[in-house]
Amino acid sequence: MRKPSAARLAALLPPPTLEWRGGPSGGVSIIDQTLLPERLKRIRITDMETMWDAIRRLAVRGAPAIGVAAAYGFVLGVRGAPWKSKAILRRRIVTVARYLASSRPTAVNLFWALDRMQVFAAGVLDAVETTQLGGKERRRILSALLGEAKQIHEEDRELCAAIGKHGARLLKSGANVLTHCNAGALATGGSGTALSVVYAAATAGKRVRVFADETRPLLQGARLTAWELGQAGIDVTVICDGAAASVLGSGKVDSVVVGADRIAANGDVANKIGTYGVAVLARENGVPFYVAAPSTTFDMDLRSGTEILIEERAEDEVIDMARRRKAGPRVHAFNPAFDVTPAKYVTGIITEAGVITAPYRRNIRRLLS
Repeated sequence: MRKPSAARLAALLPPPTLEWRGGPSGGVSIIDQTLLPERLKRIRITDMETMWDAIRRLAVRGAPAIGVAAAYGFVLGVRGAPWKSKAILRRRIVTVARYLASSRPTAVNLFWALDRMQVFAAGVLDAVETTQLGGKERRRILSALLGEAKQIHEEDRELCAAIGKHGARLLKSGANVLTHCNAGALATGGSGTALSVVYAAATAGKRVRVFADETRPLLQGARLTAWELGQAGIDVTVICDGAAASVLGSGKVDSVVVGADRIAANGDVANKIGTYGVAVLARENGVPFYVAAPSTTFDMDLRSGTEILIEERAEDEVIDMARRRKAGPRVHAFNPAFDVTPAKYVTGIITEAGVITAPYRRNIRRLLS
């Protein structure tokens, strides 16, 4: 397979997962990921309720991308406020943040971005001298909030690039990498977390092959990761989740690289359901297991992964497939969206500042300080 150049990768990667179009009166354009790979469609979002729905139904997904989406959704929510006074707007800011935070409970980037937007908005309001808000004040406040949301987006692009740079050093040419779920450009505001490692290695001239777990029940690996890598010209092979053990045991995999939705202070990692099992299998077969995530995914308020709230989704995501029911009428399904991989199974955490290894509690604290 022809080695992708940096220019070729840039041309073949998916268009931006989400982007703000227009000025303060504009809106957000996102790829509806529920339609991939059959259909590449963008939807326009101009109010926070639609953004909440897009996050909840996974039209936009992946912890970093959710954080960026929430920041833009915050701007939309504040824009829809009754602009009468600073006091009313302050109450609206709190309401908007709480509403958007209720969309999904596990990915910490969502809450990090909303907290940052709240603090920034409070500072902007403090700088407004009048208590009544007219058109001039409205334009100034919205422009400032949009600028901050765009800054969060740009920072995520930079974080992805840095993660890729550090992670690519771990891969030799000819490496076979196994990944779970989708932690690529579709899941971030940039080139991805786990997949940014693959992209950076490829642009450095290394030949990399990826085994992508299909990732039941919503098939983010088969639908999204495989599509995204195929667009970039990366050699990708989809395997069913149950095949991960035999593939790891066969010696065909040199390393596992996955993303993360939340990382506790001790290095425990919440990621898509099934990640824990892959980590155990990797350890059993002597394969390094890496987690790629930016510093915004760490939650130092949580001492361990046992404190991470795991989202449970609808039964029909498990029982129904291609609009056909795959289980009997009186059968129920347990559908946790994530699981927690204990830090003892993690070989290293690839961040924008480098690769963190054990002891995680101490070394994570050093990174974030």
